[in-house]
Amino acid sequence: MKQTPSDLEQITATTLGHYNSVAEDFREGTRDHDVSQNIEALLRHIQSESPLTILDFGCGPGRDLQTFTRMGHVAIGLDGSQEFARMARQDSGCEVWQQDFLKLDLPAERFDGIFANAVLFHVPLQVLPQVLRQLHGTLKPGGVLFSSNPRGDNQEGWNGPRYGSYHDLEAWRGLLTAAGFVELEHYYRPAGLPREQQPWLASVWRKV
Repeated sequence: MKQTPSDLEQITATTLGHYNSVAEDFREGTRDHDVSQNIEALLRHIQSESPLTILDFGCGPGRDLQTFTRMGHVAIGLDGSQEFARMARQDSGCEVWQQDFLKLDLPAERFDGIFANAVLFHVPLQVLPQVLRQLHGTLKPGGVLFSSNPRGDNQEGWNGPRYGSYHDLEAWRGLLTAAGFVELEHYYRPAGLPREQQPWLASVWRKV
């Protein structure tokens, strides 16, 4: 069923309202999450010289901005949540843009890489192609996009106060390919577990 502009605004407002309300608990609960496998997957495919310019798309409270900065790269965060953007600026010292994912305003060909960790699944399928094209446009030629999402059977809807769209590998490939990306690799997380215990699909893509 096609969502109206009002539907999409409600999805955004409700999901961001939830994250704003639990921002401090979220920061504490995710502070020690190990996403080094994902960061390494992004960086090893970028062919530019360091220091790299990285967009942490859906940066949350800024944990990974701090990691990229410690590695010597220039990291810029983007999040829709006002509280997360405030925390990320405070904790990382990085530039952080507060932008609604459905109303993005991104500079052309600015970034060597985009780190979209546990975020793109919040974008309703109806508008996801537009968002992916905008991410494609803000990458430099040959730039790399990393994404990690909870995998699913191509359904979307509410999970409590948060909206999610859950894709399998083939559907995700179709979306990224249509947006102008070529797949570099994919894997499931957490590592070392049977597939049924790996709820996350991670993938890496190059702009062509």
